[in-house]
Amino acid sequence: MQYQRRLFLTFLFFTVFHYSRAQALPQWQEVQPGIWKATAGKPEKISLLGAAGAKPNLTALAALPKSPFPLSKTDISVRVIDGKTYLRFPLEEGEQLFGLGLNFQTVNQRGRIMELHVDHYGGKDNGRTHAPVPFYVSSKGYGVLVDAARYITVYAGTAVRTDAKHPPVLRDRNTDKKWEAQPYSDAVEMLVPAEGATLYVFAGPTPMNVVQRYNLMNGGGYLPPKWGLGFTQRVPTLYSQDDILKEVQSFEEHNFPLDFIGVEPGWHSMAYPCTFEWEKTRFPDPKGFLKKLADKGISANLWMNPYVSPVGSLYPKIKPFTGSHTVWNGIVPDFTMPQARQLFKEHFMSQHLNIGVGGYKIDEVDGYDNWIWPDVATFPSGTSAEQMRQTYGLMVQQMTGSWFREINKRTYGLVRASNAGASSFPYVIYNDYYSHKDFITALVNSSFIGVLWTPEVRASKTAEEWVRRMQSVCFSPMAMLNAWADGTKPWSFPDVEQAVSDVANLRMQLLPYLYSTFAQYRFEGKPPFRAMNLVEGFGFKSVTVAGTFDATANPYAMSLKKDIKDQYMMGDYLLVAPMFAGEKSREVYLPQGKWYDFYTGKEVGENQLITVTPALDKIPLFVKDGALIPMVPPHRQAPKAGETLPLTVRHYGTASGSFQLYDDDGTTFDFEKGTYSFTRLTVSKTADGKLRGDMAAPVNSKPFGYSKEIKWEFMTP
Repeated sequence: MQYQRRLFLTFLFFTVFHYSRAQALPQWQEVQPGIWKATAGKPEKISLLGAAGAKPNLTALAALPKSPFPLSKTDISVRVIDGKTYLRFPLEEGEQLFGLGLNFQTVNQRGRIMELHVDHYGGKDNGRTHAPVPFYVSSKGYGVLVDAARYITVYAGTAVRTDAKHPPVLRDRNTDKKWEAQPYSDAVEMLVPAEGATLYVFAGPTPMNVVQRYNLMNGGGYLPPKWGLGFTQRVPTLYSQDDILKEVQSFEEHNFPLDFIGVEPGWHSMAYPCTFEWEKTRFPDPKGFLKKLADKGISANLWMNPYVSPVGSLYPKIKPFTGSHTVWNGIVPDFTMPQARQLFKEHFMSQHLNIGVGGYKIDEVDGYDNWIWPDVATFPSGTSAEQMRQTYGLMVQQMTGSWFREINKRTYGLVRASNAGASSFPYVIYNDYYSHKDFITALVNSSFIGVLWTPEVRASKTAEEWVRRMQSVCFSPMAMLNAWADGTKPWSFPDVEQAVSDVANLRMQLLPYLYSTFAQYRFEGKPPFRAMNLVEGFGFKSVTVAGTFDATANPYAMSLKKDIKDQYMMGDYLLVAPMFAGEKSREVYLPQGKWYDFYTGKEVGENQLITVTPALDKIPLFVKDGALIPMVPPHRQAPKAGETLPLTVRHYGTASGSFQLYDDDGTTFDFEKGTYSFTRLTVSKTADGKLRGDMAAPVNSKPFGYSKEIKWEFMTP
């Protein structure tokens, strides 16, 4: 009897001990203003933020509004059971969730089940995507990040626990028309297939503040070189150096903007897998070729994937530091190992950077499962194949970006996979999917997760589709034409050649505004292209017969009814509403305050839903009351260091306004040492009610690439 009693007490002790460990409340520590960190179980050595390696922008974080911990700590549950971590975060009724990866079809992710898994996007928002960032932003003004390099399953308000504090209403499907197949859930639950993870909670008070904190914790957004915001063209695979120079010449002859050229796989002596060495027949003089491009103001961007060919000189050196499985017969470097990173650096510096290469297009680091390394692969560092899959895009971005930083040269390129912590990387995500509407939704969603995305232009069936796609890319992070497969050029559709030229020139005119907007990304953490859900005063509650909305209502109520996924903001003042082939008109949701047509200055509405019917040569653009839009004359290339351009500043509406015009040398990282200028532009009303523009003295007076004599345009018809 006594033995049985001791056995029972021992069993009870270990049961209570295990249960208490599993249910332990996380201990939250404020690690930066408005950012709290906690440990769940035993986090693994490899993590997303660890792979990214970014350092927080402490000064900018300290400047954000102070805010308390935004959730009930007792309602956050952490359990570690059978080597897996179970997480639960509370949700309120009506709360929306944004983020959770680069999604192409949905903006509000509440009510969805996702497995966050780096992959080539397959047409479904199921978590398998190029940037499956385990970070969500709530419409209530807080964010949650799970820093674990694993395939994380997310139940975004879909699962109902028996002990739920706010369970759904019990309904009888036989008689109750309000019965729902997916009842209301009061929690976000996640399953991490690991013994632990590091958790972060970000305060607001607004969703934009949440995104700012997330980006700034990861170093702040990237500020591209000025040429990176110009126009880019990618050429056919087997083009030689002479073919590429002829291509550049054709852009000059058509007076079409071009700042950098994309060189596809044919530059390698072998591709799929790659040697990263120049093919001598097509490129007999790489250094001379790059010099000729530079003399024409053109930067070269080289395509690559990181799988090493057995015929390349890098192969025998790096083979000991590669995985158990190949990709297209190429060995897979283990970039968690410093030896592999150093060998790649030495090879790339000597073959590329030291002779003038401007950047890379990093392909095939995402999926599919049937061509990338399998989950049964092993790596010499002990990093699992799953962890490698989740972090590989991050590591290649961080590694290549650091090489350019070492030579004090900014770069701007393309990548197919990313994840949490990537805000400060010089890369824009792209893919092979080609739905125009979904491209815009991805651009909207990129603003929640600290990545950039481009809706590139490839083939088009009609002139209408061609110009509509070109208009979209000209209002994106990278204005890229990638139609080499069918040879389409900007001027291939004569009916819309002028319209295509006009919108490309408009992007070049807007470079002062766009460059300043990217500076805002770098210094303040605000994404340059923004979902409407991040805009102050967006969303409305009720509609009157006249079509106006209640300006005092919940600012997110309109988007509760419908995802706003086909319009977005470029910076603080420009609302972009792309048109798609086959459409003659479209609806646009205008936030609070008066809005004006960009082209005419005509007032179009205030706090309402409008319908617009633009001409084929115009992408609908709307400007906020009091906005200042700095512009320069049309020019084929981004301004070079030391170049001075005349400046025109447009003012819209009747309200006073201001704009912080940013400038630096456009190519180096010297701005991080204070070599930049911020110049405050203002418009105010004089005593007689007229508008007057003023330019303050620049803060940090050099460099400043604009004339001191500004032409002011008051867009008031």
